[in-house]
Amino acid sequence: MPAPELPPPQSSLPEAASQFGERVLAAVMAHARDVKAAIGPAAVPPGPASSSASPPAAAPSVPVAPSLPVVPAPPVPAAEAPRPVTGPGPALPGPSGLGTAGLRLTLRQEPQAPAPGAGAAEGTPVPGLYHHPLPEPDPVRVEEVSRRIKSWALDEVSLYPDDWEEEFDGFSVGRYMVGCHPDAPSIDHLMLATRLMVAENAVDDCYCEDHGGSPDGLGERLLLAHTALDPLHTTEEYQPQWARSLHSDAPRRAYRSAMEYFVGAASPSQADRFRHDMARLHMGYLAEAAWAQMDHVPEVWEYLAMRQFNNFRPCPTITDTVGGYELPADLHAHPAMQKVIALAGNATTIVNDLYSYTKELNTPGRHLNLPVVIAEREGLSDRAAYLKAIEVHNDLMHAFEREAAALTADCPVPQVQRFLRGVAAWVDGNHNWHQSNTYRYSLPDFW
Repeated sequence: MPAPELPPPQSSLPEAASQFGERVLAAVMAHARDVKAAIGPAAVPPGPASSSASPPAAAPSVPVAPSLPVVPAPPVPAAEAPRPVTGPGPALPGPSGLGTAGLRLTLRQEPQAPAPGAGAAEGTPVPGLYHHPLPEPDPVRVEEVSRRIKSWALDEVSLYPDDWEEEFDGFSVGRYMVGCHPDAPSIDHLMLATRLMVAENAVDDCYCEDHGGSPDGLGERLLLAHTALDPLHTTEEYQPQWARSLHSDAPRRAYRSAMEYFVGAASPSQADRFRHDMARLHMGYLAEAAWAQMDHVPEVWEYLAMRQFNNFRPCPTITDTVGGYELPADLHAHPAMQKVIALAGNATTIVNDLYSYTKELNTPGRHLNLPVVIAEREGLSDRAAYLKAIEVHNDLMHAFEREAAALTADCPVPQVQRFLRGVAAWVDGNHNWHQSNTYRYSLPDFW
């Protein structure tokens, strides 16, 4: 199918709104017709009816990602029950104003009462940090994801020795992923994200940070690990040596296994999208390592550029796979969507800088984070630099919400709106986990 003719990147969304919406809808309709002609209408199930604003009735659904064999999730409260794995989510109303409550109605589920036995998030949010409070993630799902990920880490990939168990448990990855993916149809879908999150952290810890990491030789380690995500295609003589190398250390074992599960559930386009974002992440690791080798503190804008690559972007970009549907490649790649995803990744990563600030101060060496870089480059006190970093985060969050609201209004396609809501849910869940994880994080005494 030819790519839809979209407005040039330099055009603003308001200027191109009507043309963009018409062309995207036409492209989606044409794509769905092609799919129906090739594999039959049963492969393109209709989406559920919606009482809110919807695209023209003639627009059919686009195909969903290949379905996992769904293992039923543990019971959850009816108000928080996930959507079915097939079919797009319902069309959602456009915002009533940029950056207003209308955006939250469009992009986020309204907060529900916590499940029985679940309280509000522990921990104290960073004072002045712009965020959306969430109820406690469903404890039944959290417990099951936590059980399964520990079994995978120990039994399938031999991820860590016994003396790392407390740290693994303290990471609370089950709570993290359940909170970030509220529309996951099953535990199996949640596990796609959970394995990848644990594998990414194993690479970061063992190659870059706390558990033997070093900037020396990092490029080689990352390149070889990346082949567990993006397979090597070489001669028959050398292919077996590469295949054996994927089992040679814990990070590569984790990458290989997590990606194998992901590819089994994702479309080829979704898998390639993830590989691309992981290459971005690895490039950011290398920039930070180069500064460490040179004992160099970058300018603030340079640090923020690095953080656009060394950030959480690979996590929200798979929100459709975890949700059991697919955002078409042309829509995911559109500059307006890419800007929204980049802003979400940037904002969530500054959240990490702020909550991990005290933890990093208490570890050997100098760890670059936004408050440290601002203090060094702009001559501010530690407190003033930290408070300015909060302002940077808030500016990024407001920009994310403005751009997402504009895109939601200009592209009334159910998959686009559901994907944007999923990214917003990931942003909120990421903050909720950082705030509540008092095992890992504590705030500086600046107030």
